[in-house]
Amino acid sequence: MTSFEISSRAFSSTTHEELRQAGDRYTNWPVVYVLDDGRQVYVGETGNVANRMRQHAETKSHLEQVRIVLDDTFNKSVCLDLESHLIRYFSGDAKLEVLNRNDGVIDADYFLREDYKDTFEAVFDELRSLGLFERSIPEIENSDLFKYSPFKALTQEQAIVIEDILEGLFGDLERDVDTTAVVQGEPGTGKTIVAVFLLKLLRDIATVDAQDAAETDTMFSDFFAEGHRELLEGKRIGFVIPQQSLRKTIQKVFRKTPRMKGVEVLGPFEVGTAQERFDLLVVDEAHRLGQRANQPSASLNSKYTEINLRLFGNDDSQWTQLDWIRRQSKHTIFLLDSLQSVKPADIPQDLQRLLVDEAQRGRRRYWLTSQMRVRAGSDFVRYVRRVLGDAPPGEAEDFSPYDLRFFDDLGEMRAEIAQRNREVGLSRLVAGYAWPWVTKKDPAAYDIELDGERLRWNQTQTDWINSATSPDEVGSIHTVQGYDLNYAGVIVGPDLRYDPTARRLVIDRANYHDKKGKENNPRRDIVYTDDDLRDFILNIYAVLMTRGILGTYVYVCDPGLREHLRPYFSAPA
Repeated sequence: MTSFEISSRAFSSTTHEELRQAGDRYTNWPVVYVLDDGRQVYVGETGNVANRMRQHAETKSHLEQVRIVLDDTFNKSVCLDLESHLIRYFSGDAKLEVLNRNDGVIDADYFLREDYKDTFEAVFDELRSLGLFERSIPEIENSDLFKYSPFKALTQEQAIVIEDILEGLFGDLERDVDTTAVVQGEPGTGKTIVAVFLLKLLRDIATVDAQDAAETDTMFSDFFAEGHRELLEGKRIGFVIPQQSLRKTIQKVFRKTPRMKGVEVLGPFEVGTAQERFDLLVVDEAHRLGQRANQPSASLNSKYTEINLRLFGNDDSQWTQLDWIRRQSKHTIFLLDSLQSVKPADIPQDLQRLLVDEAQRGRRRYWLTSQMRVRAGSDFVRYVRRVLGDAPPGEAEDFSPYDLRFFDDLGEMRAEIAQRNREVGLSRLVAGYAWPWVTKKDPAAYDIELDGERLRWNQTQTDWINSATSPDEVGSIHTVQGYDLNYAGVIVGPDLRYDPTARRLVIDRANYHDKKGKENNPRRDIVYTDDDLRDFILNIYAVLMTRGILGTYVYVCDPGLREHLRPYFSAPA
């Protein structure tokens, strides 16, 4: 179904009159249009494009060209969907600065939606031939700018959570009280998407001109009404991300997104040392915030002490990065999945439970349950955790057409991942921290040698997945948590074994080589037992096994564990 045409013309104060005279399809038919000047772009949909051009002549007069997508089969639902697709593609391509605000387009189904897929791709291709895009759709969809773009078509569940957060937040701003909210969700439920979308929406509400805001009527339009903008005026907003790699990625996305330059992207130490308090901090991957423990460097140990003394007047070991954030912000929103804590220095589970309980009492606890990453669905995430737990399923489940495979030879899995990477990109090998990081001191050496294969750990901690060398390396948990892959080849190392007598998975402490991942905490008189360490290692493998959008491949080192896991990760007969 590719019956569309694109009408291109110069955009000026008289364009609406030209369109009005051109016929009914410009005054009484649903269309999608693209306005640009070679530097910026705005995408819209309307049932009266002539009238909309009259409105835009007042608010977007600097734009120079308009391309109108016309199709006799279009209806309102189709146009909303195409508009959403094009906004996301423009954002991910980054050739043009996207001027759209977050209006809250919902990823809703409609009659014959699948039939329009080819039309949408053909529209994209023609716009690309006109010079509006630089990259292809697969290239865009594999980019961080696309994956973490604030211009997402939300699921109904995500939209409701954002709407509830906004209603609570604006009420709290009016009452001028300190508040805490928590958003919980399993891997792949879109916690980061919700955070990024929410922050863009708040910036839009704070900065969009009232006349421009009145042009559309969408789910979040009421928040652009008079009064909300004033509540946000002069407010200092920050986005806290504990992991350096993900933080750098989000900083790059925000630099490319209009109005997001007003949101500070920070690490916990930057929050702790901030001289002025924030009005709102949104904290992604909050389970990765740290407690008082030996830091990676002496300078960070000193800084931890300095922050505690400045904020609390003492360096008591009870103070965590969670306490820093709450002391430094009037309103806080934490995005949390306690089962993704992967090392002892992460904030303790009891503090995470107290945080959730407090949000629950204040009616500021929200849930995300729909799986947005793994095409096998939410059941796959729970399945992986059951398989790795003490009460595994009685039989394997079929997640077809999700590509789930089990390998006895690492070379074969490596070759298959390389082939998937050539086909669709973003296919990587990842592993538990079961081998020493030899290449940190000797770059010419190899870290992992198995089945005749010689591999190195990731050479960079920042944006490893997109680095030039990543297809030939193995990523650790610290470089992949929070990211998507198309295919993940998971190496389960000798740090995890199967005890047939106890009929449970056990850890081999000697083969777990993350020093900070098993370090005791003398500062707080905590000694981590093998059971404590087992919880962290199982969480690591559960995270690694839920990175793949299209497929997960598994190779297991320990023979006993290999036979225990084989039935659960093999394709059905």
